[in-house]
Amino acid sequence: MKIAIVCHPTYGGSGVVASELGMSMAARDHEVHFVSYQVPFRVDRSQPNVHFHEVEVTSYPLFRYPPYALALATKLVSVVRAHGVRLIHAHYAIPHAISANLTKQMCCDCGIRTVTTLHGTDITIVGSDHSFAEVTRFGIEGSDSVTAVSEDLARETRKAFDITREIEVIPNFVDTVLYSPERRDEALRRRFVEDGEALVVHISNFRPVKRVLDVVRVFERIRASRPAKLLMVGTGPDRCAAEEEISRLGLSDDVHFVGAVAGTSEILACCDLMLLPSENESFGLVALEAMACGVPVIATRAGGIPEVVTDRETGYLEAMGDIDSMSRDAVELLSSPEMHRNFSRAARQRAVDLFDRDAIVDRYEALYQRILEAPSEE
Repeated sequence: MKIAIVCHPTYGGSGVVASELGMSMAARDHEVHFVSYQVPFRVDRSQPNVHFHEVEVTSYPLFRYPPYALALATKLVSVVRAHGVRLIHAHYAIPHAISANLTKQMCCDCGIRTVTTLHGTDITIVGSDHSFAEVTRFGIEGSDSVTAVSEDLARETRKAFDITREIEVIPNFVDTVLYSPERRDEALRRRFVEDGEALVVHISNFRPVKRVLDVVRVFERIRASRPAKLLMVGTGPDRCAAEEEISRLGLSDDVHFVGAVAGTSEILACCDLMLLPSENESFGLVALEAMACGVPVIATRAGGIPEVVTDRETGYLEAMGDIDSMSRDAVELLSSPEMHRNFSRAARQRAVDLFDRDAIVDRYEALYQRILEAPSEE
């Protein structure tokens, strides 16, 4: 198969999944073309069968804002015609599904098929902005197939846009060989903690929805009960607020900011607990990656997280903003080695059983083949 993958290239779950999916398909001897304004975060351009095409948006005095969706569609048309691409997989409805569907119409003689995968904010944010509702619905309805990363997101999409068409749920996935407790590096761990200290981690893009101040306040209570350090992985608009709160609470010596990291497997394998107190997560990929490394997760009972984290088995789920309960859960788990071992084993097993990369990529590959073989509706 010859596949074009369109995604946001920046640090975040959708870009990670799109990149890993494309590279997995390339490893299966399919020809994969990534199309975006820069190389996606985890794409390895040296891998065989992987190609990248940059979308260049030219600024004209006529346009106050450069028309990225049109530039993307134009680039997709050139990729389709030059390389014989038959399938476009758009990650996010806006603007990617719109551009993919425009490409299909402009290349009506090429038999193009489109898949749109919904990741979350394209629905939860756009869904609350009625000015984009019709164009989002157009992008979804115009796709040959639509998938969502969780049952919760599929339900929210049907509700927000009054959609009755099938939305197939294909969850996010993790490489359970790369993300594994066996990746634990004691020398790396000693860079952050001393003997007897727990290592707690938070990974995000530090947007308000991630509630990083809740992370800091939960950690403050953990630190008051036992020796511990906190790793803050990633960067974003709320990092400064988090740093200020850490300083105000006198925790500067106990918190390490390591910035955005392309691969987090080694860091996660060194940690004891993940905090994910988000306002909403359509799936929670970082929680899954932590679980694959045998790291229990304390998170909010929001969005698709309960489909990933099993409450009181692979971690704890609490109401958004319930810092008291999250802190109590964390202290209880970190204070009982036997309980922590049980949670760690259960977390790893759930990741392997339900979310292993190869099994999920099998489902996408079968979906692609089914769509390409389906008779045209025209």
